[in-house]
Amino acid sequence: MESISNINRPSKDEQRLALKSYDALASVIDQLKSKNPEIEIEETHDRIKIPLSALKLLGDILKAMSNGKPFSLVPIATEVTTQKAAEILGCSRPHLVKLLEKGEIEYTKVGKHRRVRFEEVMKYRRKMKKNQKQNIIDIMKSDEELGLYDS
Repeated sequence: MESISNINRPSKDEQRLALKSYDALASVIDQLKSKNPEIEIEETHDRIKIPLSALKLLGDILKAMSNGKPFSLVPIATEVTTQKAAEILGCSRPHLVKLLEKGEIEYTKVGKHRRVRFEEVMKYRRKMKKNQKQNIIDIMKSDEELGLYDS
């Protein structure tokens, strides 16, 4: 699995090409009737059957690229080490281990080593971001009530 820190944003040229490709792919997908359409690679004239869901996923990737967003594909059941989970969450490994031991994030043990499902890490990350956003809103409301903002 590629490290989160090694994922780069698409270049401006890649963004432009991705936008053009996304627009073309999105209009074609809307016209498809088969669940397994056949696509042709123009350079080699190879024809490939591909699941419609995979084409839609390609569309999602192109859309993210066109917006300049880095992306990563990770199988749902992927397990990561505590070090990798800590990197994803932006915290230290000892702090992550404390979260695991407190039951904040589900994990399994393989021998002496803890493994965390990637989707559990991302679920905790979303929860953490939601709490951060709510805390900021609460602080802003409190500041407004105290008259600390000029209207």
